[in-house]
Amino acid sequence: MGGFSVSGYGPERGTMSKLFARDSLARRLDWPILLCTLALSVIGSALVYSATRNRTELVGDDPYAYVLKHVMNVGIGIALMIGTVWLGHRTLRTAVPILYGVSVFLVLLVLTPLGTTINGAHAWLDLGGLSLQPSEFVKITIILGMAMLLAARVDAGDREYPDHRTVVQALGLAAVPIMITMLMPDLGSVMVMAMIVLGVLLASGASNRWILGLLGTGAAGALAVWQLGVLDDYQIARFAAFANPALDPSGVGYNTNQARIAIGSGGLTGAGLGNGSQTTGQFVPEQQTDFIFTVAGEELGFLGAGLIIVLLGVVLWRACRIARETTELYGTIVAAGIIAWFAFQAFENIGMCLGIMPVAGLPLPFVSYGGTSMFAVWIAIGLLQSIRVQRPMSA
Repeated sequence: MGGFSVSGYGPERGTMSKLFARDSLARRLDWPILLCTLALSVIGSALVYSATRNRTELVGDDPYAYVLKHVMNVGIGIALMIGTVWLGHRTLRTAVPILYGVSVFLVLLVLTPLGTTINGAHAWLDLGGLSLQPSEFVKITIILGMAMLLAARVDAGDREYPDHRTVVQALGLAAVPIMITMLMPDLGSVMVMAMIVLGVLLASGASNRWILGLLGTGAAGALAVWQLGVLDDYQIARFAAFANPALDPSGVGYNTNQARIAIGSGGLTGAGLGNGSQTTGQFVPEQQTDFIFTVAGEELGFLGAGLIIVLLGVVLWRACRIARETTELYGTIVAAGIIAWFAFQAFENIGMCLGIMPVAGLPLPFVSYGGTSMFAVWIAIGLLQSIRVQRPMSA
């Protein structure tokens, strides 16, 4: 075990048996986060089943095929969370160079013949029947890598805030996988990564000039991407449909129009699980992944869909408490990066279903079907729990 301890201090602060006592660990876990994420995964399982049970092109003769895979993904994700808590975010800090290198290598592989295209995004690896989306893991390594650089001298007591050179290094670290992801192109993941970078910088205490400069650079970069034709035609069409909802309702605007119809038909309590006409009629494409919130809106109504938002809100609230209460800048930055990730991705996913955000192909955390995305969000929960668990005993 070496000098590792649950409290984050060496054995001199108490016996190993006391530091690893079961009641001590259980008391330190953030149970509201754990219970809310479990509840979201249970709700997601029910919604995935309702969205896929009649889609024979997906499930064949087994209506439970997708929901069983979804439950298995949740189970693997929880196991990854437990492993992350056991290792600890501080232990992972020492492994950041390796984790970062592996994640960049994987996203580069997507640009080779091993990469496959799903729903217009060339963002997946086909590993002998196993589909992997490396950009989901990049979100984690960007958070850990930037936190390691920005907090190093501050946590050591050498500086009060990260200096300009350190900020440049951190931005360079994030820029490499972001640029590769843009080449896929996977615009949705790039948007999430940009929000993560912004959240990390805000939490690090870096000069406000960097924040303003990053916002300005982002706006200029978005304009350049549009003007230089980096985006694929289907991505441009999605933005055009967002700007003009009446544009081609049977074509590019079909998804969002059907999504709004499904949510609007749910009323207060919904049609009941499995009874939604839009869902059973298969009018909304990709309903088990990107548009799963429409199933909640139609079949669980305003109350059920609102419950999902409340549960996500509790997760973000507790994550903010963890970020505020930790005594090290590294933990604060990691928690802030996760908060920015979850908040933006949830807002974008729900927003595109409601028509207030452009369609970007992002899953709803803990709810949507998808293996890599499920693994990544549960690892992030493991990081949050580790930060809380390894607080000083007096905190």
